[in-house]
Amino acid sequence: MRKKEGAMAAVLLTILCFTGCGNLSYDMAYHVDYDVSSFNVVSRQDTRTAAPFAANLCVTAGNVAEEDSPDMSLTGAAALFGLDEKKVIYARNVHERLQPASLTKVMTALVALENGQLNQTLTATNAVNITESGAVLCGLKSGDTMTLDQALRILLVYSSNDVAMMIAENIGGSVEHFVEMMNEKAYSLGATNTNFMNPHGLTDSEHYTTAYDLYLIFKEAIKYDTFNEIIHMSSYQTVFYDKDGKEKPFNKQTTNLFLRGNYQPPANVTVIGGKTGTTNAAGNCLILLSRDENGSPYISVILRAEGGEALYSGMQELLGEIHK
Repeated sequence: MRKKEGAMAAVLLTILCFTGCGNLSYDMAYHVDYDVSSFNVVSRQDTRTAAPFAANLCVTAGNVAEEDSPDMSLTGAAALFGLDEKKVIYARNVHERLQPASLTKVMTALVALENGQLNQTLTATNAVNITESGAVLCGLKSGDTMTLDQALRILLVYSSNDVAMMIAENIGGSVEHFVEMMNEKAYSLGATNTNFMNPHGLTDSEHYTTAYDLYLIFKEAIKYDTFNEIIHMSSYQTVFYDKDGKEKPFNKQTTNLFLRGNYQPPANVTVIGGKTGTTNAAGNCLILLSRDENGSPYISVILRAEGGEALYSGMQELLGEIHK
């Protein structure tokens, strides 16, 4: 054992004599061009270029406006995104955390579409008993049943809060777990300034998102044909059933006043559909999918407008920025 130690000491002494400790050099274990490297996130097809997370996104760090941009001072936040060009056409306070009211239901629908089946039957429990003043309800009672397809249409066309609770409980196993699923989905999309506390958007001080995060969420939701079909509907009529199997008819118009014809978009723009939201805490909110005369898609969003007129006239001006 002592012979081996002596030999090792001799080798080390020789190295030190010829090179000195300060001149010792080592090959870098990883390199930017190596196939396996912490520098090289492999997301490619026979290429050495990593795909950035935001490669297909409109990105802005702050406000975006021209001198002749519309005055959106009666809103808390506003934005217009050109999806084909991946361009932020207009942005005001897009990263400010605000309550989204029923725009929350875009995420509710997205999580339900990803995790449920349209023909599955949902059953209401006492969770649908909502008491907040002014909350939109379709009159669900414990034991009522309808399909997920029916529920999503009532959710997005009429903005029914009791239906949001039924969807959450049936798809998530519990409302609490469904809300966890909503937040996990938000984070996976990069919506890191978002925190959902419920599936409907009724008032909660810890329930918030941003105009930009809603763009990310809405952009994901419109990948689903069913979602696009529903947000384009001007009304919805159906029949669901109570606990005894008796019919309960439903027939309501959309809450979106563009689709009802109360407001008109600019001549070169067609409003495909979207989602409205209103609470005392959130103000008036709206997110839209629109297309120009060439079929190019745009997402526009307004949060915390000071009244319905400010919301819709503001959205008209915002859409007027397309091809201005």
